[in-house]
Amino acid sequence: MPNNPNIIQNPQSGTLPSVKGPQMNDRDIINDVLATEKYLTDNLNIFARETSYANLHSDVESILCDTHKAARDSFNAMFQRGWYKFEGVDKQKLQSSQQQFSNYLTQFPYQGALQ
Repeated sequence: MPNNPNIIQNPQSGTLPSVKGPQMNDRDIINDVLATEKYLTDNLNIFARETSYANLHSDVESILCDTHKAARDSFNAMFQRGWYKFEGVDKQKLQSSQQQFSNYLTQFPYQGALQ
């Protein structure tokens, strides 16, 4: 990994098993689990939002919470093993983006409701 101070990643613990053929290694499997959990949360959000029957809505909402937790657990497992990284931004760049989009708050219909 190049020395980039903005990369946020844990070092890999151990080496990845080499794959010779169609077999999936641990990293492939957990990556597939995370992708599946993301897909499920996206679709369960829609399901929960559009469900009119109160008991069904409650059940779907509970499943949605469990699915979000499973996605977070999958992410944490990958990150701890050094298999998931992302790039951080410096404070100046973050403040610049915040300032650029700060006027969007005036476009919401309920001005006092958002903080």
